Amino acid sequence: MNIALIAHDKKKDDLVGFVTAYKVIFSKHKLFATGTTGLRIIEATGLEITRCKSGPLGGDQEIGAMIANNKMDIVFFFRDPLTAQPHEPDVTALVRLCDVYSVPLATNMGTAEVLIKGLERGDIQWREIVKETR
Repeated sequence: MNIALIAHDKKKDDLVGFVTAYKVIFSKHKLFATGTTGLRIIEATGLEITRCKSGPLGGDQEIGAMIANNKMDIVFFFRDPLTAQPHEPDVTALVRLCDVYSVPLATNMGTAEVLIKGLERGDIQWREIVKETR
């Protein structure tokens, strides 16, 4: 499965820790990330990650395009709800695209835990069927 990893600045440590904790599961999938987030995860885990631009420079839109073209299966986007983001319209668009295309999205650690365990059990396999029909 194709998995996107995105985190706002104040949430990067949380996402790096999360991916580190579930490295074995993530290593079985193709990973994509926005710029700095991807670099931090690579440095911490050694996982192979395709890096897009940083979020404010268009990385959120790059991942959004993958969602719209049915090339992204899961998104882990650790958002900082307490800090204004200069690229908030891009963030909103990415979340909307996940809803439009039924792409599972975790925006916090609690949802991410449920989603990664579901991925491990095979609960997200329906995405393979969706890919074939679109």
